[in-house]
Amino acid sequence: MEWNLLFFFNSVLLGVGLAMDAFSVSLANGLNEPDMRKKKMCGIAGVFGFFQALMPMIGWICVHIIVQHFKVFEKFIPWIALILLLYIGGSLLQEGIKNAEEEEEKPGVGLTALLIQGIATSIDALSVGFTISEYGFIMALVCASIIAVVTFIISMIGLIIGKKFGTKLSNKASILGGVILILIGIEIFVTGIF
Repeated sequence: MEWNLLFFFNSVLLGVGLAMDAFSVSLANGLNEPDMRKKKMCGIAGVFGFFQALMPMIGWICVHIIVQHFKVFEKFIPWIALILLLYIGGSLLQEGIKNAEEEEEKPGVGLTALLIQGIATSIDALSVGFTISEYGFIMALVCASIIAVVTFIISMIGLIIGKKFGTKLSNKASILGGVILILIGIEIFVTGIF
């Protein structure tokens, strides 16, 4: 593979495709915390971008070092994503129902939940390591970096949209955010199994 416009175009397209789950989760996070500060928004988008770049690189390394072991693990990816997103989505849903009854202040997404979201939304990106396996290390790293930047931008858009509608939805935001995360988990699971 050589450095050309097609390489960069394909990397951006990979980033857009991989960032859709991060966009949806960012939307849910924005819905859940409509008064989120810009610094926290950048942190959330940065975590999603980091994991979306890390996973293809891990996949690339697996292709070049431990292909046989990764093949065994690959069939569990949809299950892992489903379990993680069901957990986070169920927690948000439960919190939204509880908050709707109690009318208390929502704390927003915490670091642990954010890391779980980052892993869950990017775990399917491990398989991208197979599609970029023909790249040398530097090209794979540049591709992963482009994916990270695209994911960051798309996640920020999701957060902004979520914040805008979160203010209008008030107490229903956590419930909607939880449902969105659960649906994303089911979608990742279904597309990964079939």
